[in-house]
Amino acid sequence: MIAMLSGKIAYKGISHVVVDAQGVGYRVFIPLTTFYALPEADQAITLHIHTSVKEDAIHLFGFYTREERELFQLMISVSGIGPKVALNILSGISSAELLEAISAGNLTRLMAIPGIGRKMAERLILELKEKVMKKMAADAIPAADAKQKQAEMMREDALSALMNLGYKAGAARDALEKAARDLKEEPAMDQLLKKALKILAG
Repeated sequence: MIAMLSGKIAYKGISHVVVDAQGVGYRVFIPLTTFYALPEADQAITLHIHTSVKEDAIHLFGFYTREERELFQLMISVSGIGPKVALNILSGISSAELLEAISAGNLTRLMAIPGIGRKMAERLILELKEKVMKKMAADAIPAADAKQKQAEMMREDALSALMNLGYKAGAARDALEKAARDLKEEPAMDQLLKKALKILAG
């Protein structure tokens, strides 16, 4: 299962992008929020991926942030909401607003999203309110702990990206640790990956 995909944007469209990962083009469906955050074609990109496997097809759904992917996965667990509807919801509201609307049981805000009627809004609240409230509570951790957790999660995401590119886990982990030491200050994901790739190529 693909959890993260790194490469260059070979094609950029409103509904999907094609990511060139070492010569292999992956079509990835995206919400509008991710589309607006993407760089231009031929630029490097890392997307958080949800892989949907069916009998007749394998579809990739990509998100600029991990939070968007988590919300997408929560929504497709709701009866009657498939990947296309979940993408539509994320295209019509920010992650923070969606979490707030579901936790507060705000039917009016949810029904303002294009394509979302009362019944679907009610199902979202009924099936996700408790999960969303737990998620929001878990995210409200001390700043120092949050910073450390974010760094650890970024390192794991970077490791996954390098393994997707064909590198062995041990070598990739060593390269990431060396890259983090060399960069010293907390690097962005793309900086960490670029440094690690140079180390692996060296």
